[in-house]
Amino acid sequence: MSSPADLARALLRKAADDLYVAQRLASDANAPVWILGFHAQQAVEKALKAVLSLHRIEYPRTHNLVMLLELLRRAAIAAPPDDNELARLIPFGVIARYEAALGAAEIDIDRQWAVDVAQRTTQWAEEVVSTDRDTSPDDR
Repeated sequence: MSSPADLARALLRKAADDLYVAQRLASDANAPVWILGFHAQQAVEKALKAVLSLHRIEYPRTHNLVMLLELLRRAAIAAPPDDNELARLIPFGVIARYEAALGAAEIDIDRQWAVDVAQRTTQWAEEVVSTDRDTSPDDR
């Protein structure tokens, strides 16, 4: 069975993949904003779940970044730098992918902001996981 640190590192690898895609889409004016937003949201979601996993905090299957941030807060874990703004990405987790296809209004977001916040959150999670691994025996 994988350790919490192994799971955290696996989630961070996936977050990095989503961040990579978001970064590439940001410079393409023809790329649909919903897919860029989706990958930015996914990078943030996986980064938050990596930190929760590292600390053995169970979380539901959710795309709700506010709920994941609340779990961090309750565990007294320092939040990522953009914690007050991450809710702006929530619609890209589900609504922009499905409901827009069913006729709901398009959701828009500043492309560079989405990439920047995903990058900062992923970097924050990498630092948390790296620091904890260096100081904690949980990785045995």
